[in-house]
Amino acid sequence: MSEVALLQLIGLAIVGSGIAILLFIPARFVRVMGFVMIVLGLFALVALAVPQMASLPPAEEKIDLATIKTPADMAAIGQKIFFSKGQCALCHSIGPSESARCPDLKGIGAKLSKEFMYESLTQPQAYIYLDYRHEGPPKEYPARMPYINKNPIGLSKNEILSVIAFLQQMSGEPITVSTADLDTTSPQPNGQPTQKAEASQLAKAASLK
Repeated sequence: MSEVALLQLIGLAIVGSGIAILLFIPARFVRVMGFVMIVLGLFALVALAVPQMASLPPAEEKIDLATIKTPADMAAIGQKIFFSKGQCALCHSIGPSESARCPDLKGIGAKLSKEFMYESLTQPQAYIYLDYRHEGPPKEYPARMPYINKNPIGLSKNEILSVIAFLQQMSGEPITVSTADLDTTSPQPNGQPTQKAEASQLAKAASLK
């Protein structure tokens, strides 16, 4: 028997007990308690009837360097990371939004270099400025940018570069992040090292002989 089914049986038992109290026990206080039991039991049954959905962390986006042939491939991966593992969309918007907790990123790739964006993502407190695009006084945002290369987000260098490629593509700018910028020493999704890493391991093993 599943946990939900067990809870439903308990709810039915509570409702049944409340009905029995109302039918057979004349004491007013006890009858009030029976009515409360019926109400609470019905609420529990209704709540348990609602489909339950598990809240799971976003799936990690695996980057297979063998499949990345062009900067556009990196941007496609970066888009997935932006809306999933990177959790960027939790605070940032792409376009004007009054509910955004952090600056709007629309066109950001046309305003900042890839080096500046990389620094902003890995060292967000290195350079801070107020947003002067709004009328009136500069707008201070309530949320502070986390270090996305550290826990709990923990993006790798390749994932960060992919996000930057997406931001540049989204801004209609040429993607200046190239496949040559990727870290080719990282393990691949299948657990196998890259050719460069494998060659390094072989050279190290040969030096020990």
